[in-house]
Amino acid sequence: MQNFIVNTLIVTLSVLICAYVLPGVEVDGVGTAILVALALAFLNSFVKPILILLTIPATIFTLGLFLLVINALIILLADWLIDGFRLDGFWFALLFSFVLTIVKSLLSGLRNDKEKAERF
Repeated sequence: MQNFIVNTLIVTLSVLICAYVLPGVEVDGVGTAILVALALAFLNSFVKPILILLTIPATIFTLGLFLLVINALIILLADWLIDGFRLDGFWFALLFSFVLTIVKSLLSGLRNDKEKAERF
């Protein structure tokens, strides 16, 4: 449970950073960013696997690049579900996906480095 909370906070902070950096992404506040993080966790856990199964031929044909489209669609679905979260179209959803992944990886890396330092 603790990992879920920490990961949700990392994604929340990543969403806020993406909204600050990208011009086509708007988040109304921290509460909305938390809702976006929770919605993305839910959608990535339940909807994304179904989409991946349904699009296996397209994914194989594009050598896996279609997974980027699925990521953008998941983010657009979160945009549709959450009122205070707005994207300016598919391309900003795709860009948001890239930037979110990079920022989330950096923040998770900082967390892991801190945990490793505390062990020694």
